[in-house]
Amino acid sequence: MPLADSQPTALSAVYAKSLFESRFAEGGRSAVEETMGELEDILELIRDNGQLGELMSTPAITVKDRGESLDRMFKGKISDSTLRFMHVMNQRSRLSAFAAVVGSFDHALQQSLGRVEVDVFTAAELDADAKNALSNKLGTAVGREVVLHAYVDASMIGGVKVRIGDQLIDGSVSTQLRSLRDRLSNEGMANARAKMDRLLGS
Repeated sequence: MPLADSQPTALSAVYAKSLFESRFAEGGRSAVEETMGELEDILELIRDNGQLGELMSTPAITVKDRGESLDRMFKGKISDSTLRFMHVMNQRSRLSAFAAVVGSFDHALQQSLGRVEVDVFTAAELDADAKNALSNKLGTAVGREVVLHAYVDASMIGGVKVRIGDQLIDGSVSTQLRSLRDRLSNEGMANARAKMDRLLGS
């Protein structure tokens, strides 16, 4: 999986928690938000620059050479704390999980602010009004402020899929059709068996 597309994992949560707690201890919420901004900027660079993504993830580059490259690219441009953290990940050969760590760090930040992040998948792109309406509805349902991330899933026919943490609420039409197909198939087999039982019993 490309580095920029990595999803948060248990490992990324451990790294993110360590960074979050150290930055909060150093400067409170403002320090955490500053770090979040830096992580997002770095991740954006990775998405825009294939060579940088390769540098971060390939095992062909030594830890020493990668560390020197990190200093050349980021020293004086990001906080010492964030750069030190990247060096720690480099020393442990974990920079390939950088995108996942950014996702986990963002999740920790939103939780600290009393928010919940929700991924919404629809067959067509939602406009701003639809996003706001859905965000408000979900916020009422979960009792927290919702940070909505909307995605288009071309495989869906209609409806909506909602993911909150590791919970997936699937209300898509395609899933409903699959469920109907399976149910009809199962009922068809049951009817056939019942008919065979009647014939054998006569």
